[in-house]
Amino acid sequence: MDKCRLELIGITYNQIESGVYAVILQEAGGTRRIPIIIGYPEAQSIECKLQEVVTPRPLTHDLMANILDEFGVTLLEVNISKLPNGVFAAELLMHDSKGMHVIDSRSSDAIALAIRVNAPIYTTRQVLDEAGFEPDSHNTQPKTVRNRGADMKPGRSPKPASARIDDLRSAMQRAAEAENYEEAARIKAEIERLESQPDSAEDQI
Repeated sequence: MDKCRLELIGITYNQIESGVYAVILQEAGGTRRIPIIIGYPEAQSIECKLQEVVTPRPLTHDLMANILDEFGVTLLEVNISKLPNGVFAAELLMHDSKGMHVIDSRSSDAIALAIRVNAPIYTTRQVLDEAGFEPDSHNTQPKTVRNRGADMKPGRSPKPASARIDDLRSAMQRAAEAENYEEAARIKAEIERLESQPDSAEDQI
């Protein structure tokens, strides 16, 4: 089998159809990408890990990773395939004291688990040829998610960036404590965006 390693680029969401998410994978050392439609819980789990949101209790895929570690099971790699009906599936290649094991999985669960244990993700050249696209030819880029709580109300002077970041950090903590992990991840992304802007105009007001 001609295996191609994939790298996780991010999560996209459909602004028109609510609740539709896709995880974007790109071939390592290349430009072709594969979008895989996933559910809200899996999108939330992947986004929380990407944004390094600390949750008060382990999410489902954190629990899975903890169980594997506790029982000495290693996830060696994830292999993603495409079924005849167009749905993506995955196989988990695992190893323990008894030997090798191959376990069937949804692709979304496999990806969410792989990024937690640093396991490589692969697909075949055929899948890339059939489902891959060049980012310039499709409008399927991961969209920047704006934190709704950071929007400014009309008629108010903008806060300095440093004050906005403090407010956002407090909001992120409240969201995590309320187990609204997707919102916490979005807020963290907004914090990182603000922190990456050197000497913004807001600080000079």
